[in-house]
Amino acid sequence: MLNGTEGGLEKECNCARLHTFKMAEPQRTSSNGAAHGDSDTTYASNEMPPKNLQRSDSLHIEAAKIPGGQTHAAKVGWATTLHLAFQSIGVVYGDMGTSPLYVFSSTFTSGIKDTDDLLGVMSLIIYTVVLLPLIKYCFIVLRANDNGDGGTFALYSLISRYARISLIPNQQAEDAMVSRYKLEPPTNRSKRAHWIKNKMENSPKFKVMLFLVTILATSMVIGDGVLTPCISVLSAVGGIKQSATSLTQGQIAGIAIAILIVLFLVQRFGTDKVGYTFGPIILTWFILIAGIGIYNLIKHDVGVLKAFNPKYIVDYFKRNGKEGWISLGGVILCITGTEAMFADLGHFNVRAIQIGFSVVLLPSVLLAYIGQTAYLRIYPENVANTFYKSIPGPLYWPTFVVAVAAAIIASQAMISGAFAIIAQSQILGCFPRVRVTHTSKKFEGQVYIPEINYALMILCVAVTAIFQTTDKIGNAYGIAVVFVMFITTLLVTLVMVMIWKTSLLWIALFPVIFGGAELIYLSSAFYKFTQGGYLPLVFAAILMFIMATWHYVHVHRYKYELQNKVSSNYVAELVARRNLARLPGIGFLYSELVEGIPPILPHLVEKVPSIHSVLVIVSIKYLPISKIETNERFIFRYVEPRDFRVFRCVVRYGYNDKVEDPREFEGLLIGHLKQFVYQESIYSQGGDRSAEETGDATEPSTGIQETRMPKSLSGGITSALPNDCIGEIQLIQREMDDGVVHMLGETNVVAEENADLFKKIIVDYAYSFIRKNFRQPEKITCVPHNRLLRVGMTYEI
Repeated sequence: MLNGTEGGLEKECNCARLHTFKMAEPQRTSSNGAAHGDSDTTYASNEMPPKNLQRSDSLHIEAAKIPGGQTHAAKVGWATTLHLAFQSIGVVYGDMGTSPLYVFSSTFTSGIKDTDDLLGVMSLIIYTVVLLPLIKYCFIVLRANDNGDGGTFALYSLISRYARISLIPNQQAEDAMVSRYKLEPPTNRSKRAHWIKNKMENSPKFKVMLFLVTILATSMVIGDGVLTPCISVLSAVGGIKQSATSLTQGQIAGIAIAILIVLFLVQRFGTDKVGYTFGPIILTWFILIAGIGIYNLIKHDVGVLKAFNPKYIVDYFKRNGKEGWISLGGVILCITGTEAMFADLGHFNVRAIQIGFSVVLLPSVLLAYIGQTAYLRIYPENVANTFYKSIPGPLYWPTFVVAVAAAIIASQAMISGAFAIIAQSQILGCFPRVRVTHTSKKFEGQVYIPEINYALMILCVAVTAIFQTTDKIGNAYGIAVVFVMFITTLLVTLVMVMIWKTSLLWIALFPVIFGGAELIYLSSAFYKFTQGGYLPLVFAAILMFIMATWHYVHVHRYKYELQNKVSSNYVAELVARRNLARLPGIGFLYSELVEGIPPILPHLVEKVPSIHSVLVIVSIKYLPISKIETNERFIFRYVEPRDFRVFRCVVRYGYNDKVEDPREFEGLLIGHLKQFVYQESIYSQGGDRSAEETGDATEPSTGIQETRMPKSLSGGITSALPNDCIGEIQLIQREMDDGVVHMLGETNVVAEENADLFKKIIVDYAYSFIRKNFRQPEKITCVPHNRLLRVGMTYEI
């Protein structure tokens, strides 16, 4: 359920003109005695609002005039799927594929006391890989995608489309009309889902908790961007000690640091520049480790295949007790990078990810572990350097080179993933402003953030220099990996309950089986908290504090504007002012407020008693979906009186959409403004009377037809258009030729005088420090710097 307008907001029609569609009628009373037309009226989010819903600030009529794109993605053939599966090998599986470098050394940190323990650990590895990456992720979690996009924010966005859980009160009815905003119709099994949804919507504590859980998982994944390069590169480079025995551990760490610095310095060139080499290198790596595994299995001990019998797990824990439980912190490293299957789903598709994992990664990695187990049954004393010790002599150097390349690729994937997550967080108002550069025209979502890149580089160098070995880094890595997986289990359970409406049996089994296994592994990883396990929690705590502080003030700033928005007759009062000058050109006034006129406008008019000949109040809004078609991006409305030429415009983006450059954005907005003027002229002259007469608002496709502006408008004005339309479009073009000025509200937020001490610390000190040390808004938006006018204002929250 989505509210048509925000409950408790002004019921007056702020800057709204009633269209020829008679949607705003006097209040009526339904059969159950409920009054219609109130601003708190609610309706199903997958339906159009009722005919007599009060307009207020909702733009559902304007949105209904916009033709939608394709709701469902086009079917992908097998040839394309196989091509994507090959690409996914290099992008998705580098981290999990390099785990044989360090799993056994991290599991048997004190050496192997009984060679039968190897069978127990091998059995644990087999069933861990089968249970979590294969069954949980490949066949369940991948289905919980957001129109093809995965990851923690995708799950949060998917849930927020079905329930009003966002802390920012800007969910509106018209957003549900976007073609990708896919919702399911109500079914007989939906009572439980509606009950849970209502509980969520009516519980502020649950909304905050869900948000905190989401940013916790996000922070952990960003922390992986630090730990993955450290452990992967250090493990791969450590193999050089096999031939260069004189090298000390400090020197090996120095080589790893040099490689890490080079890796981060080349990030600005983008993944796409070297992307085509990823697949062949990782595929070569998988072939090598599988072949070496088969060689060791045949040469040393074929009997380790009996580890497929799970009874060896029971025997292992009986024999080792607490030590066996502690060793699970090392075993869990066999599935590092599993979350990448879901997080990188947007670049591929579900079937491609499933094929890549099942056909290539799963057999290759299991053969590598089986071969190492067979080798260690004969040479248990070499457990600290199992991988390189088990390589046949002639293959040592080729394998070493490929291992280092594979480790770099695995690191590259996690660094790029951290960039993408921070870009999404910033878009959703959960991270301070940073400059996001899109590095690829072919692949969406490949971004580079210079500030974050150098911060990650410094952290990676520091971690590698301090710890120098993979043991303590592995302890930290395990906590980060399992924490994110457990949070994914919780969010997918919520999806199963509220969206999939799965049977109670499966809803219960999913968190019990998968969540229970993850909690066991997590408890083991926490046992080594003081031995490096605290690292991801420290990273997460710092990132969560930054994200939560920024979002807290962002939400309160939005609510302040909402509570202080300008009354509906403000523009009419401006018309009556004789001393108000009209400046030539078009003015774009930016505001985050998507309902009504923001308080920054009267502040501007008070300081500079003038207004542009054409003024567009632009609100850039991000919806909880991944992408929005360009033709659905802009929604306009006249602000009365119409001949004053003031417009409201909501520009909608998905969290994976790239914001256009200033010139392109300007052209798109003015082009859609002309289209809007043309359509309004047609509608006002009875161009579509059928919708008005029938009043059927539940099926916009039958009542509202798309009316395209003739192409001749791009050159000259056609005489086929109404006179008022011709004059207004000509005026807009003339004012555009005179110049466009972008006015950006720069608000200084302070805590109100009677605020408590905690709020003053967060707002006046923490937020102020973060704001001053990150980029200013004009540096990350579509605003051209040479035509920017900043309007300052202080909000007390």
